[in-house]
Amino acid sequence: MCEPNESARKGPGVSRRAFLASGGAGLAAGAAATALTGCASAGPAASGAPASGSPGQRVLLKGGVVLTMDPRLGDFEKADVLIEGSKIAAVGASLPATAPIVDASNMIVMPGFVDTHRHIWQGQLRNILPNGRLDPDYYRDIGASARNAYRPEDVHVGDLLSAWGAINAGITTLLDWSHISNSPEHSDAAVQGLRDSGIRAVYGYGTGAAGPRNQYPQDIRRLRKQYFNTDDQLLTLALATAFDPKHWEAAREVGAPITLHDNGAGLLMPLAKLMGPDVTYIHCCHLTAEEWKLIADTGGSLSLATPIEIEMGHGIPPIQQALDHKIPWSLSNDVETEIPSDFFTQMRTNFFLQRMQIFARERAKEPNVPPLLTVKDIVQVATLGGARANWLDKRTGSLTPGKEADVVLLTANAINVMPLNHAYGAIVLGMDTSNVDTVFVGGRVKKWRGQLVGADIDRLRTRTAQSRDYLLAQAKWPRTVLGGYLPGH
Repeated sequence: MCEPNESARKGPGVSRRAFLASGGAGLAAGAAATALTGCASAGPAASGAPASGSPGQRVLLKGGVVLTMDPRLGDFEKADVLIEGSKIAAVGASLPATAPIVDASNMIVMPGFVDTHRHIWQGQLRNILPNGRLDPDYYRDIGASARNAYRPEDVHVGDLLSAWGAINAGITTLLDWSHISNSPEHSDAAVQGLRDSGIRAVYGYGTGAAGPRNQYPQDIRRLRKQYFNTDDQLLTLALATAFDPKHWEAAREVGAPITLHDNGAGLLMPLAKLMGPDVTYIHCCHLTAEEWKLIADTGGSLSLATPIEIEMGHGIPPIQQALDHKIPWSLSNDVETEIPSDFFTQMRTNFFLQRMQIFARERAKEPNVPPLLTVKDIVQVATLGGARANWLDKRTGSLTPGKEADVVLLTANAINVMPLNHAYGAIVLGMDTSNVDTVFVGGRVKKWRGQLVGADIDRLRTRTAQSRDYLLAQAKWPRTVLGGYLPGH
């Protein structure tokens, strides 16, 4: 799960002198009753990382290629980023600062990636449905058989595994589309899994398996009061829903934005008067012209899961429709049952698909063909675009001073990208998770020199396998790594 640095490459380091000079709310009864515990281990000091993220603690990322995603700041061939507490304090060349120094030479310093739609409760079912169609395979095996079997502790370990996997891949923020609320205890377990990981997340409270313990959507009132009584925290709340106007009203009653799957045609028309900038629409492969205009006119955003939409049969990802209508759009991994969890795959797939479609239109001699996406465009979609679709663009998504310090350092002199000739090109076309060297979330070090900080991987591995084995037994699937026992597997 953790990719160690190549022995020959130079990772970020804290100068000894600077490091020495630096001095180097509990969940409520529902989750506590399940006896869930996190997988925390050594903190930053034990890992060799600088102490960071708390008030008064400062860290200077020095001498990297800095991509800010802020058009007012621009990009820097060589610059510094000063983190103070949980915030970005300054960006610029040769910043004067008394702080522990992280050597960012041979690194690209940029905002963390932002995933706007992932069902992370499925973490322990990674790659289990590699050949599956959306219908019937996914609906039958994951949406029914597996979901019905989940216990709260399975939700917790799935969320924890997937969240740590996201951090490992440089994703500092994700929206957990949590349609596993079989009971309030399942919802509590999902929230605890996110908290235990330390990722920035939007908890998208969704429904679950039908039954008397399913309290959707009214339990959103308890969740808001119990866990989300302030938006000034790592976790924020949204309602993961569909097309029932009463559900939309429940979300707005507690001030929660709305995220919904829409892969049909005409389904939004009855909701036209309810649509607004607090709604993010997922997939959208079959919308009508009227629906595209409605989303644009009401200020909505899009979340595209392009690899999944191609691979599982949702339809053709509507990248160009979003661009044509000037609708803010973002990237999402959707399900790890058959798609990798990193954003390098996401960026490449979207970049290649849009360009392929434009080239086809050019070959057909179509007039007024739209412009090709650039690698910089895609990195912006993967960062600030995701923050916008998650309603967090005032807090994250760029290296703007005053925003939260959600920062990644990508190794730029590794074998897969050296020599560095084009920073954005290297990120989109050459890099993978092994290049994610260091990750800060809210100023706190979560990955350092290629190793996760605060994650007990051995314990997580054991819990994940135990949960997977339980779910396979309940679903009556054979325990085999060779597959082929059901369609899609």
